[in-house]
Amino acid sequence: MIRFDGVTKTYADGTTAVDDLSLTAPTGKITVLVGPSGCGKTTTLRMVNRMIEPTAGTILIDGQDTAAMEPAAMRRGMGYVIQHAGLFPHRTVLDNIGTVPRLLGWDRRRTRERSLDVLERVGLSPDLAGRYPAQLSGGQQQRVGVARALAADPPVMLMDEPFSAVDPVVREQLQDEFLRLQAELGKTILFVTHDIDEAIKLGDQVAVMRVGGHLAQMAPPARLLARPVDDFVADFVGRDRGYRALGFRPTPKLPLRAEPTLVVGESPSDMSGQWCLVVDDRRRPLGWVRPGDLRGPVTVADLNRGGTVAVQGGSLRATLDAALSSPSGRGVIVDPTGALVGTVLAPEVVALVEEDRVTQAEAGSSP
Repeated sequence: MIRFDGVTKTYADGTTAVDDLSLTAPTGKITVLVGPSGCGKTTTLRMVNRMIEPTAGTILIDGQDTAAMEPAAMRRGMGYVIQHAGLFPHRTVLDNIGTVPRLLGWDRRRTRERSLDVLERVGLSPDLAGRYPAQLSGGQQQRVGVARALAADPPVMLMDEPFSAVDPVVREQLQDEFLRLQAELGKTILFVTHDIDEAIKLGDQVAVMRVGGHLAQMAPPARLLARPVDDFVADFVGRDRGYRALGFRPTPKLPLRAEPTLVVGESPSDMSGQWCLVVDDRRRPLGWVRPGDLRGPVTVADLNRGGTVAVQGGSLRATLDAALSSPSGRGVIVDPTGALVGTVLAPEVVALVEEDRVTQAEAGSSP
């Protein structure tokens, strides 16, 4: 657990970056600090490992005052991941990962075995172990940065906008991989981002900060979206917060319908139909085709890949998005293996959203 008790940071020129901050980052959970530029997010993070010294207040890690700890030893006991990975360019991937274990006095064999283990844990091939950072993509470098932070198995990890320097697709992949790792490892994580969507996706709790280093609100993501404490938080979270809040609502039983399908190489029996779903030999959706546009059997080039799919039993947001984004107007629902279960229409999902809203309102008003 990381606890801030009345922590303030004021610089020599009189600027107050963090003002009387009190909050707790629970053990084994992800606490995300989010807010506009200049709100003190990174300063708060860097005060934990004393790269910035607080002016007043106390920071405790598992009940121990960080001011009483030897800074270098304390830092070796924490994972630290920054934007652009911060890898040593003259060291190989494996040597970068093994930095902290070597500083802790681990022998060469143990360091190598651990480095290879975490390399695979973050989804990278052992074949990359001998490469240098310049030979990796941005996403691969960020994974190495996470692996380096995990190498000595620290209980606490500090992460300062670690995924902001990569493109949106890679960023989403890194976020998903990060959540998978956290589910396995259960670290105490303090995570800084300027992106409210990233904060809501990753955080067990989200701390919204104002300029000047004031805590505006801290809450689990669903509560933050549903009940912002004031206009500042509501504006920062965004006007589409009602839609995003559906990401925390499970989808009730759907009125699914059987969907006629084709496989690549097959011709539709009814050439007048507007849309037909194409699946592979394991009934995993590949895309939609218009039978009237075909000049023969279905080919990969004929596929319209627009539209997302939703997993049965997933969130209302994912289900509604599948229905709204489908070119046919029919949302594709799959089981956990990715196999087609059926389709649903957007008005049917909207009706479920309304039922959920009424249920939540009644639950909130009950004694």
